[in-house]
Amino acid sequence: MPSLDPELKKAIVRMPAGEKDKLLLRLITKDPLLTERLQFELIEGSTTTNERRDAIKQFIDRTAKLKQDSAGWVMMDMRTASGYISRHVKVTKDKYGDVELSLYLLNTFYDHHMETLRHYGSRTDKAAQYIAKRTEQMLKKLTKLDPDYFIEFEGDVNRLLPRVHNSCAAYYARQLTIPQRWSA
Repeated sequence: MPSLDPELKKAIVRMPAGEKDKLLLRLITKDPLLTERLQFELIEGSTTTNERRDAIKQFIDRTAKLKQDSAGWVMMDMRTASGYISRHVKVTKDKYGDVELSLYLLNTFYDHHMETLRHYGSRTDKAAQYIAKRTEQMLKKLTKLDPDYFIEFEGDVNRLLPRVHNSCAAYYARQLTIPQRWSA
């Protein structure tokens, strides 16, 4: 991002408040993510984090229940849900929610699509790689949280890890040295 010329900065600061407000409002509307973040912080008072998480969980549930006939379609649905999680984190700065929702996403899709994701093959390769990488990212983010939270995630993580190691993602899980068991 280019820096502003110091003289331009001074000129902007000297602008009348009304003109600055109009300019600011025009600029904010050009960035939907910034608009949503300001809505969350200024209007919602940063108090709707749990409601936003619940909405994403409901989306994950609806999406995971769709009947997919290939691992490629399952992966596409997972990536769509991951996009919602990423947007949530950018808007709310919710690191706990990032781990919780990622873990929920992986476990929920395994709950509904284990047969599709069971065996490795050319049709499951990309999904396998995606699942292993997503699991690795989630574990890295989990270790960065306050250790007091670990106990809350231990059961779900240890439900996920055997699934990853006993499905199409096993090869990539070994490659990424994803543990078979995790303890708080």
